[in-house]
Amino acid sequence: MNLAAGPPFGAIFDWDGVIIDSGNLHEESWRRLAQEIGKSIAPESFVRGFGMKSEQVIARVHGWSQEAAEIVRLTNRKEELYREILAETEIAPLPGVTEWLARLQKSGVPCAIASSTPRANIEVLLTRFGLKETFPVVISAEDVVHGKPDPEVFLKAAERLRLDPRDTVVFEDAWVGIEAAHAADMSAIAVATTHSPEQLRRADLVVSRLDELSVARVTELMEKRRHRSAPNE
Repeated sequence: MNLAAGPPFGAIFDWDGVIIDSGNLHEESWRRLAQEIGKSIAPESFVRGFGMKSEQVIARVHGWSQEAAEIVRLTNRKEELYREILAETEIAPLPGVTEWLARLQKSGVPCAIASSTPRANIEVLLTRFGLKETFPVVISAEDVVHGKPDPEVFLKAAERLRLDPRDTVVFEDAWVGIEAAHAADMSAIAVATTHSPEQLRRADLVVSRLDELSVARVTELMEKRRHRSAPNE
């Protein structure tokens, strides 16, 4: 990227586990749904399904149904339960998020959300946090066919930002997101909020919280990755 011609990079953020920590709320919504429909939840199912679309979790992780219409019904009900829980809960961005977003805005870095989370779940909290203008691009579950580790969600975010995928960096907290970012030829910075640094070692960089970063550090990281992936450019 020619730094004189535009921003140093584009920033693409996963939602759950990166901007907010709502894991316990999602777990509770799955528990309530299971109780409601008389189903059981397998041990470690939440960890196995982290980062996946709810449809994938229902069919592949919980094994509750393989019927398309029933999967849609259960998905919609799960998200209704999640939003009911959310309305009752105090929640704020993860530590370091607000500071990092302020640095990005100051440097003119365009930001996008790219998540398997339904749009309504994201937008209600962006409004609550006063971050709607920070994220003019939101790619959510409704915008993609394939969930992570497929790169579709990140590629669509880069397209909406009008940037080459190699000029974007993904901020993730799960291995499926890191795999998706690399499949899209993007840099991946992992935040060790829901997984240990060892579990996130495939990322280009692992941090404990986002405000450990600087724009210069991320730019340097991306340039190194681009050089490695395209040595003949």
